[in-house]
Amino acid sequence: MTNYIIRRLLILPLILFGVTLLIFLMLTQLSPGQRLAAYQGDAARPGHEDELIKRYGLDKPIYVQYAAWIGKIAHGDLGFSKTGKERVTVMIRRLFPATLELALWSTIPLIPLSVWLGMQAALQHNKPTDQFLRLVSILGTSVPAFVSALLLLMVFGAMLKVLPTGGRLYPTTQRLVDSSAWTNAWAPATGLITVDALLRGNFEVLWDALRHLVMPVVTLSALNSAVLLRVTRSSMLDTLRQDYVRTAMAKGLSYREVVRKHARPNALLPVITQGGLLLVSLMGGAAITETIFDWPGIGRRVIQSAGNLDVVTVLGLVMFLAVLLIVGNLIVDVLYAVVDPRIRLS
Repeated sequence: MTNYIIRRLLILPLILFGVTLLIFLMLTQLSPGQRLAAYQGDAARPGHEDELIKRYGLDKPIYVQYAAWIGKIAHGDLGFSKTGKERVTVMIRRLFPATLELALWSTIPLIPLSVWLGMQAALQHNKPTDQFLRLVSILGTSVPAFVSALLLLMVFGAMLKVLPTGGRLYPTTQRLVDSSAWTNAWAPATGLITVDALLRGNFEVLWDALRHLVMPVVTLSALNSAVLLRVTRSSMLDTLRQDYVRTAMAKGLSYREVVRKHARPNALLPVITQGGLLLVSLMGGAAITETIFDWPGIGRRVIQSAGNLDVVTVLGLVMFLAVLLIVGNLIVDVLYAVVDPRIRLS
């Protein structure tokens, strides 16, 4: 296992090099003066642009600029956000907890349920349970996220008025969370409001946060759970048709034992990939859902920055998302090796 992990880690620098080079080449489409303003947060004073461009090496060859840019990245400098009026790294630290909280609530509770339902659909192939779950999965994958989000807003937000229509907290609760009484409490601040409220025993804040999470979580879960259910069902059906499953049953093993020991572990391989990459992609920001529900996360900020032609912010957030995907792929590869030992020897 250790050798396998080391081999995977050795590939990471090459992937990171390719990603950073691509992003840097997009950044060089800006003029030296634009890049200077983007990194410093303000345009240079008239008559001093050339001096500052030379000071920051923006007139040097591309490979020298790339090395200097990598040095800035290594020190956590992704430039200045024109949209947010702050440095991109500060923005990520401020917005990422909201996106992470939404991603965790949209995947962690529902992944086991979706996998279990997919297994049941495969084990009861073409029976009423399978037909019903197939219909549910088709409906879940057919309705776009923005349609389900708008329907939820119209029904539960505008008509019934039982759920908040946007944001992460009501203004009065938000002021409580922003106050020193909250931030200086004994419990460590994770930035995840539901977790912090639970640690502090503040159930008023917890209830408010959960109510704001309901519609965004349902919107994301409806599509993602349906996809995961279909992947699980398809993988399990394919595994049950394999020769080694028929051989195990011919040896006298019970059907339940064959499923538990032979079919299920192998059927979980594509499910691990789908579930892992699903979580990582949501951690990078569900742009449409966050925008519709005015959720203060990374996805909404990407949309805002793109609309304002804030290239540096978009590229900085893309860099952050790329690193998340690379690390997520590494974790998925390790989980593959845990579930199927044959992969370690490949």
